[in-house]
Amino acid sequence: MENYEQIQAEQNLRPDTGGEEEKKQLESDRPYDKGSTYELISRVAYLIGVPKRIFENEHEPPKIEIYNRMDVDKNARIIRHLCVLRTAIERNFKAINDAMRMEFKTILSLPELVPPESIRQLNEDGINFYRRTNTKLCQHIVELNRLVSDRINNCANLFPIWVNWQYIRELFIMPNGLTETGTKDAAELYYSNRGAYPYQMYINWRPESEGNILYTDKKFATLLYRWHNDVFEELSKVSDATSYVKINIYDFIDESKKTVVVVDCENSDPYKLCATLKNLDYQYTSKIARIILFDDVHTASAWGILESFTRIPVERILIERIKDNKSLVDIKLTARACQEHYQNQVDSFIIVSSDSDYWGLISSLPGARFLEMVEREKCGPDMKKALVDSGIFYCYIDDFYSANSDDIKKSALFKEIYRYLQGTVQLNVNVMFEEALRVTRLTMSPAEKRQFFDKHIKGMELVIDEEGNVSFELKR
Repeated sequence: MENYEQIQAEQNLRPDTGGEEEKKQLESDRPYDKGSTYELISRVAYLIGVPKRIFENEHEPPKIEIYNRMDVDKNARIIRHLCVLRTAIERNFKAINDAMRMEFKTILSLPELVPPESIRQLNEDGINFYRRTNTKLCQHIVELNRLVSDRINNCANLFPIWVNWQYIRELFIMPNGLTETGTKDAAELYYSNRGAYPYQMYINWRPESEGNILYTDKKFATLLYRWHNDVFEELSKVSDATSYVKINIYDFIDESKKTVVVVDCENSDPYKLCATLKNLDYQYTSKIARIILFDDVHTASAWGILESFTRIPVERILIERIKDNKSLVDIKLTARACQEHYQNQVDSFIIVSSDSDYWGLISSLPGARFLEMVEREKCGPDMKKALVDSGIFYCYIDDFYSANSDDIKKSALFKEIYRYLQGTVQLNVNVMFEEALRVTRLTMSPAEKRQFFDKHIKGMELVIDEEGNVSFELKR
């Protein structure tokens, strides 16, 4: 691999930016800088074969820790090394082709042009793309394309469900790539626009002057959807709160003697709060004494499992209603906050609510410190102005990187599905079998019953039609 790496390193594999173009690119990238995340682009960079040294460079976007996680996944490794070989052949097509025609060499004997490390790794993973019958170089590309096409879906589970997998998949599929014509068209497009490709690695796209498309997750997702005449709207999945916001929260906690988080569950989102907590440094959040949830019977059921997704102690207070149209959450929260301040020496409160009703609490405890966490669309301008005028820092929980709250979302969903199933489906297959025998007036020996049960009933399956209707099907 050394010869190949040395030669390729000399061919500046960074995106083609320099001088005035680089300045323009920096300007165009600024909207993507705020609270940048790099999960998506690091995964894509790994799969398309971006060199490891790029990941190891702290000044480049792809992150080495994600490279290391991906590299232990066999399916990801296979795609990566297939793409490395495909790009190497595309990049050095003429030199390789001349060596094959004039010196009777094979791609296995050109380590300076075709990375032997990728060939070795593919062999170890059970993939042998080399065919001795392939006398034309383009036939090797066809075989690589076939393998990529057959195996790329094995990597779908490496990407979150909120990003369109088909859009990502298309990046790896060479158009008409199983024909000689398709490989030539792709080679011409790549070679004439090589500097526009991400780190000069081949992907299936129409090269445009976009700078480094793997600059941040926000930039990549925005462009990816735009290429498909679509709009990516899940921006909280590809960005995080700025360091300014986090530092203010850390300073607030650090300067406190005892901090408690009080949550108005009626006026907050459990998934956004979970994302916020998971994106704050535990070095600071570990100093929070506890989170107190003031939960109404009509709020999201996910509040009941929040404690499973944070290491901060959680106390959940479920508040019944005296009248259906009147919640007592704000009264109970205010009373408990006063108790925490005067009896338990809590000097600092983080209030999670977008309701302006809590201004009375803030103004009635002049000896306490407050920080407010609100939702952007729910908190009115008057409340925000009052907080600013009083020198109380507030932040939006919408701004925190929300992709890492998928676990609590799935858990909440599974919990409700199981609850629904338990209340809807009551079936005992042993009772069902005995009832069938009784109605049909069949007599079976214990051995016959056991054999029939194991063969036909034990493997019973759920069948779901296009309208979502469920039926049971016995194994016949």
